[in-house]
Formats: sequence, C-alpha cells, structure tokens
Amino acid sequence: MSFTAKDVQALRQATGAGMMDSKKALEDTDGDIDAAAQLLRERGLAANAKRSDRDNAQGVIALVIDGNVGAMVELKCETDFVAASDQFKSEAEATAKLVAAEGVDGAASRSSNLDDLKITLKENIELGRVVRLEAGDGEVIDSYLHIQGGRGVNGVLVVLAGGDAELAHDVAVHIAFARPTYLSRDEIPAEAVEAERATLETMTRNEGKPEQALPKIVEGRLEGFFKKIALLDQPYAKDDKQSVGQILGNASITSFAQIAIG
Repeated sequence: MSFTAKDVQALRQATGAGMMDSKKALEDTDGDIDAAAQLLRERGLAANAKRSDRDNAQGVIALVIDGNVGAMVELKCETDFVAASDQFKSEAEATAKLVAAEGVDGAASRSSNLDDLKITLKENIELGRVVRLEAGDGEVIDSYLHIQGGRGVNGVLVVLAGGDAELAHDVAVHIAFARPTYLSRDEIPAEAVEAERATLETMTRNEGKPEQALPKIVEGRLEGFFKKIALLDQPYAKDDKQSVGQILGNASITSFAQIAIG
C-alpha cells in the first residue's frame, strides 16, 4: 500500500511522533496508518522504558466533585513545564471524572492515553495516587485545591457529618497546609507512639532533666507529636487558640484524603 506526504503528516499529528519516525512506520506497515500508529506506540513505549528510571516528582493534581462523590488523581511527570501543559492537565481531569463516575479502578481504562502522552511529551509519565470519597446520608463533601503555576499541586477532600459545606471546605484548607497523617490520636499505631515516647525520653534525659521529672516532661512533649500528625488535635489554621476538634462543634469528620505533588 502506498502513502503520501499527507499521510505522514496525519500520522504525526495523531501520534506526536517525528517526521522520519512516522515515514519509517508507514514504510514498515505498507502505508497502513492504523498499523503504523500502533507500531509507533510500541516503538515509543520501548524508548520510554529508558525514561522509566528518570525521576518524575513533578505532576498535577486533578480534583472533581460530582454530587456526593469526590475524586482526586495525581498524574506524575518529570518537569513542571509538562505538568502545566493543557494536554497533561486535561488527561488528569478526564481521569478524575472517570474515577468519580466509575470508581478507583476506572482509572486503569485510560492507560492507552498515558502511553500516548509518553510518546507525545517524551517524559516518564505515570498515574500516581488515586482517591475517591463518597458522602452518605446526612453528610457533605467539600474540597480544596491549591493552584501553583497554573496547575493543582495540593488537593484535599473532606467528608463531614453534622456540618455544612462551608465548614468542610474550611477544614480542607487547614488540612492542605497542616498535612495531618491521621484523623485522631487514637488512629496512630501504638508502636509509633511508643517509638516517639522512647525518643523523647532519651532527648529529655540527655538535656540533664531530673529523672523524677522525666515522665511529665515526656508526656507534655508527646502532646506536640499528636498535634503535628493528628488532625483533631492540630491548632486550627484560622484560630490557633482552638483545635480542629473544637471548631467542629457537633460535627464530625467521617473521612479525609490529601494528595500533594512531591
């Protein structure tokens, strides 16, 4: 099957491949454009295997709320230039919408789109963390997405019971910058607490504090540990005289999730 210069151009536009690569693929497939596109994808993926070892700490966070469902997707790449590109951000947004509609497993159905991006953008691109939260009866879901350089870099979803969307949003903003690991101190693994207690005891003893005062000093410092990683214990960002638990009043956080680039 013969092909023309227009066929080469059409293949380039469809795949993002170079002119000589597109021409060679058409030659190798007897001018069959679909087969040539597939061949370029395969060759592109083979080349991309070399990219897979490259650091891809950049990327974008896409966040979608649809009714009582919220979804977040992290799409990873190598440079902030690619992360801020419309094509890259559009793919992350489309994946987040799919996750909201179909569940976390729905993201896998866009793997071929990622393969195309790897060829077109020539970077180590991969799907990172994927989150989907759903608010039940009597609950609300809200979010916060921190934008930097024209792209989402820090996203939070919060499901709240007994409160309104405004409160859920305020808590999401707090989480974005305070970055708690757990909802409450009760969720922190006992071994993690004991390890921190042992470290604080050693530090306090090395400071020359009286032996009889060690338990009280260590427990006081352990409170600081809880305030750092347990959301409900953290001083609220807008009023550090109150904890997050206190500003919630009769409301309660059912679940939360955070994804941040890097």
